[in-house]
Amino acid sequence: MKGPRETDFAYQAVYRYLGSLINESEGDSRIRLPSLRQLAERLNVSISTIQYALPLRAVNDYVNARRPGMLVLSADEPALLQPLDSPLLLLERELLRQYPRQPQSPSQPCGELELRTALAARYTTSPMRYWHADDVYIGADLRGVLEILIAVLGLKDATVVVESPCDWTVLRLFQAACVRVIEWPVQADGCLDPQRLKTLLETEPVRLVLLSSALNMPRGSLAPEENRQVIARLLAAHDSWVLENDCYGELGFDPGGVRFRDLLDPERLMVFSAFEKIIGPEAPYGYLLSRHLSTELQRHFLLRSFRLSPIRQKAIARLYSSGRIDQHLLVLRRLLKERKSQMTQLLQERLGDALHFVEPEGGATIWVRSLRRVNVRRVFQRLLAQQVVIAPGELFSLHGLHGQHLRLSHTFGGDHNLAAALGLLGDALRLESIE
Repeated sequence: MKGPRETDFAYQAVYRYLGSLINESEGDSRIRLPSLRQLAERLNVSISTIQYALPLRAVNDYVNARRPGMLVLSADEPALLQPLDSPLLLLERELLRQYPRQPQSPSQPCGELELRTALAARYTTSPMRYWHADDVYIGADLRGVLEILIAVLGLKDATVVVESPCDWTVLRLFQAACVRVIEWPVQADGCLDPQRLKTLLETEPVRLVLLSSALNMPRGSLAPEENRQVIARLLAAHDSWVLENDCYGELGFDPGGVRFRDLLDPERLMVFSAFEKIIGPEAPYGYLLSRHLSTELQRHFLLRSFRLSPIRQKAIARLYSSGRIDQHLLVLRRLLKERKSQMTQLLQERLGDALHFVEPEGGATIWVRSLRRVNVRRVFQRLLAQQVVIAPGELFSLHGLHGQHLRLSHTFGGDHNLAAALGLLGDALRLESIE
């Protein structure tokens, strides 16, 4: 058995080798990339090590591609249409004037009490499904919060079931922590397969199940309520721990309806989310709700020593308590829905014979699949040379799923010609088709 250091070295070496192969193949179309099995035999590593390195390469390419001047046709920035940054900063200045010489407050390593109280109230929906401020933990960003959660739950080498496609940041955090991830694909109709989950819960040592509260992103799809109820009953029957991703829970075009947390036992539930998708980049904090493991969570947040502005947190709390967030969400959902309609119409007109897309029910992105088999990595590189960035579907899987998919955005800034960009996308799909 390879130890952690040897395993890390192996996949990093594979990553570098893949980079050189890709660079060579881009300069000479006669060079074909080897298969996974051929790579494994050539490098004397397992196929799983190759699979581990491939998504890492894709993520690195995608992140490095987002440079100034590029048309990022794949960004997931809902608040870009209607940011609350200005009201937030204005409220922060007012608070600073009110408390110009505020005495040094005692350390609050888990976040400002006023904001934790506001979040606890927002998530409380009944006498059975309630939260206290002490159940809320706020960190500098979502990544830091999830790193703490992974450490506290002891997920190293543990088995976690995740919806797929899944947010690539979450997947890479699990990957870096040596979590064994089993992907549970969302079906074409947006449903989750209860029989597949039942089999996994009965045959695998599943420590945790990761679910979206409502919208699956990047698909933008919403499982029917009957399907969610079946899944919830199954999780309850197996006494499973559930981690709910609520980053997009309030971005459905038609608000309301039940979240998974409305159907699950709160004693076996944890929820994470962030403010940035709703408010904008001036509110980068992530947060976690958990009734459990309070001593360990508090200890880890204290050790991490997040440097969070108390006044900024108070300002966010006032946005919630004043009802400003709810007013903002009404406008933001309407704008997102309008942009979605414009984008899907344009996709149908320009690329209807090349792409199939899931009609999103919320959020700022559209999940599309090529109707012809294509080399999506080469499509990405070809568009990159023309200053257009897309998100290949492989970013949202650790096991090679969604290789013929792309995530596109219907919200982006700048004076770009969207119709021309979609024309370039169509050309790239045609030129990189695999016969």
